[in-house]
Formats: sequence, structure tokens, C-alpha cells
Amino acid sequence: MSICMSKRIQLFRNQQRTDVAWLAVLAAGTFLLAIAANVHAQTLADLARPMEGRSRRSSSAAVDKAGNPIHGNQDNSRVASGETKTVLNAKGPGIVTHMWFTFLGPGRHIWAPNGSANHQEILLRVYYDENERPDIEVPFGDFFGNCFGKRTEVISQPVVVEDGDSYNCFWRMPFRKAIRIDLVNQSKKKLNLLYYNIDWIKRESLPKDTPYFYARYHQEYPVQQGRDYVILDTKGKGHYVGTVLAVRTRSPSWFGEGDEKIYIDGDKSPSIWGTGTEDYFLSAWGLKTASTPYFGTPYFYQGGVVGGHTSAYRWHIHDPIVFQESLKVTIEHWGWISVDENIRGERTSWNERQDDYASVAYWYQSGRPSVTRSVPSAAERKLPGLDLVFSAKGFVGKKYHGPGECRVQANLAFCPGGQLLFKPKTIDDAWVELPFSVDKKEPRRLLLKVTRADDYGIYQAYLNGVKIGSPLDLYSDKVVEWEWHLLDFWPNPGQYTLRLKCIGKNDRSSGYYIGIESVRLRARRPRVAEWAHDKNNDWRKNPILYH
Repeated sequence: MSICMSKRIQLFRNQQRTDVAWLAVLAAGTFLLAIAANVHAQTLADLARPMEGRSRRSSSAAVDKAGNPIHGNQDNSRVASGETKTVLNAKGPGIVTHMWFTFLGPGRHIWAPNGSANHQEILLRVYYDENERPDIEVPFGDFFGNCFGKRTEVISQPVVVEDGDSYNCFWRMPFRKAIRIDLVNQSKKKLNLLYYNIDWIKRESLPKDTPYFYARYHQEYPVQQGRDYVILDTKGKGHYVGTVLAVRTRSPSWFGEGDEKIYIDGDKSPSIWGTGTEDYFLSAWGLKTASTPYFGTPYFYQGGVVGGHTSAYRWHIHDPIVFQESLKVTIEHWGWISVDENIRGERTSWNERQDDYASVAYWYQSGRPSVTRSVPSAAERKLPGLDLVFSAKGFVGKKYHGPGECRVQANLAFCPGGQLLFKPKTIDDAWVELPFSVDKKEPRRLLLKVTRADDYGIYQAYLNGVKIGSPLDLYSDKVVEWEWHLLDFWPNPGQYTLRLKCIGKNDRSSGYYIGIESVRLRARRPRVAEWAHDKNNDWRKNPILYH
């Protein structure tokens, strides 16, 4: 056979493979569109059926002493520290169909010059049928998939947080005798400009087997060693419909190799055993920022570092987990880890990690669940600090930088205490120095908390004259906060100087600026000190940063 003929045959075979592949893609796309169209059609079909009951709403609209609405724009309220605001108090039977809230964020505002309560410090409580103990008790932000006190957008079927400040919930909440929905301000600050609409349908009756909607919060800072993290453990009959999980990593590398393990009706071994954390959240090969109708990762901040933040949601709307007697939902906390946290000094994908976990479980159940765990206080819900912080604001004097303007910038929402802003005119002799001291030799991670913007430069870090880390490209088309991790080491007690030298700028940047909030020494997990693999490593000769 000639070479020419061989090439023709090979090209024909390649074309066949390509055609088959494209047909598979088109078939898959058509299948997905059919599913979406079917779901949409079912929803529209439901609207064409007769409905019982009468619609009602409880809102923040101002009313007079008789309860009549007041014509005007005074449609908000403020909730003082320690106070409770009841947003719905209704007699049943009925079904809550929608909740909408908005209020000022925690930053300073013209209407709140001292800032406001953070949504992690507000507790959402729902009481069915005049129960004394809340049936839903979840930090407000976490209930809406906004974890860590961060305002993030969520675009899903049952929960929508548009632009990070418009909180919508479409979970159906049936009740028989009564319902009361409270917001408890556990912050030391006031909850300012609270607006809300709670929509519900008054019914003559509900079917006897109608289950109640429940949601519960849990946290472990850090997770307990030797046991899987428990998201929900309840007895009764019902179906599980959703999970929100928030993880702050305390070690380098990917945390999410752990599987979900779900025990149904008293099974001793998992009735459902998954294949990995990102797999449970319907992603693959890790997680990234995303928001879809049934799953998403609203917040993904610097994965793979010490102190990275990840929050994800998974709604079991078309695939509820059904149980008749009991349900226990757990997830493993295993993953990759750096060699200084492995007892044998090896890098492997299967290590029990010690990260900080928080979660919300959502489910429907007949009668009351057996969950009695109360939610920790607002102070306990806040993640514990990991850092020795050396503020950069005190080093704006001329001896701490090269030619150019250096001042404190105080108008950034994510940096309320202000940051050092250095604005060199050119790259020539553009540098900043930040001194700090160390009192104890222990494993720490050296990092910078900085700002990135469209007029920022590229800087190289030097610690006591030793070049460390890769160049810091501080360009971003939006103004954002960032952590730049530089070194894992055991610093001896003494004085240190971190020097940042400008070496250029991104092609898209319009300047050479740098904004620094602080230098930080972040704590490593106790096992790093226990095994002490790097205790005698000379960071000057062998600087290490674990990824």
C-alpha cells in the first residue's frame, strides 16, 4: 500500500471518529435541552391547574397603630444589637412560598457610618405550630449559601442572592397551626435598613402526610480527627434536599478527596458512598466559582493555600435522598497534603486533614426531627484567627519607601482599617520596606495581604536581603483583596525586614502602584511542629513554599 493511500485511510478514520464525537456531543446537548424543557414545561403546567387558598404577605412596609399601610417610602427597619425582629407571625394552615430580604452590608455607609451587622452574625429562626424550640436555626448568610460572612452571588432554583445583597428563598415551608420567622441580631452592631417580603398562602387544610421543611447548621473548627464530619443525623421519615458546605483550609494543597457517606434507616455501612467532595457538588477535577440551578461554588478564594476559603451548595431537587426511619449524612475530610504535614515526609493524595468545616442541611420530614443541637454564638461562628498581623499603615514614612507618594488609603470596603498605598512615578528605585519581629521559633507561613487593581505593578519580595517567592503581579481589572503567600519556615526570634521591589508591570496595567494591608505570619497545623521535618532547614539557602 502506498504512503499516500495510507494517509487517506487514516484521514478517513480520523474524520469518522470526529463525526462520531460530534454526534455524541449533539446527542448529549439535545438530551440536556430536553430535560431542561421538560422541567420548564412541568413548572408552567402546574400554573395552569387550579390552586386553593389565598395569598398573603408580611413585609417591612410601614403601618400605623391600626396596622394599616402608610403611604410613603419608610419601608425599612433597624434591629439593635441583641434584639429579635419577627418578620412573619401567622396562623395556619398555610405554606410559605417565598422570602426576600435585603439590608446594608457590614462596611461603612452614609446611613451607617460605623458599619452594620454582618449576615453571619444574624440568626434565622423559624418556629412551626408554636413550638418552643426553633425548627430552622441557621446563620442568615449560610442559609442563603453566603458563608464566611461574605456577600456572594447565588443563582440557583431554590435560593437566589442577586448581586450578593438580594436574598431570595423559594423553599416551600408548610405549617399547620402557626408559623413565626425571626431574625436575631447577635452582632455588636445594628442591623441597618432591613427590608423584607414574606409571601405565603393561607389554606383551609393540608394533607395529613405533608412534611415540614427543616434546616440546621453545624460547624467544627477544626474537624475532629478519626471521624467523618456529620452534616445531619436525624430520626424519622422524610427526604433530604440540600447541602451547603464551607471549608477554610488549614493546610496547603487540595482538601476535597473525601467522599460523602450517607447512612439510611440504620444501615451500619454507608447506603450511599460517593467518590470525592467536588464530585458530590457535581463538579469535577476540583472546584471553581460557579452558580447553576442545582449546584455551585459561590465563593472560591485562593484554593490550595493555608487559609483558602471554599463554599459550595448542592440541591437534591430532582434526586432527593429518601428515608423511612433515619438519616445520617457525613463527609470525609481527606485530601492532599504537604510533605511537612505527612508523618513520613511524603506527598500523597490520601491524608486526614484538619480543616475548618461549617455546613447547612436542608430536608423535609414528617413530624419533628431528633436534631437538638443549638447553633453556636456569633462570636463562636467566626473563624478563629490564624495570624500574627503586622499592619503596613505605620510605614508610610520616607525611610520605608523609594521616591513617590506613600499614604494610608482608607476607602476600601474589604479593608476597613486602611492600607499602605505607594505610588511610584516610575520603576526606577521603586521599593517598600516593612519591618516585623519574631518572638518564638515555630512553623509559620509568611504572606502579604494586599490589594490588586488596574494600575498596580509587579514586585519581587526579599526577606532580610534573600529573594523569596515568585514575582507578585498585582494587576487586576477590578479592585480586589488578595493574599500573596511567600515562604514556609521556622524563623528564629529577631528582627526581619520584608522588602518589595518593583520590577515592572503587567502589559494591561496603567501604573506601578502597590497597596499593602499587612505582613502576616500564619500558624501551621500542630502536627507540623510535632513532626518538625523542616525545623532545621535554612530558609536563606533553601526557601520553601508548599503548594
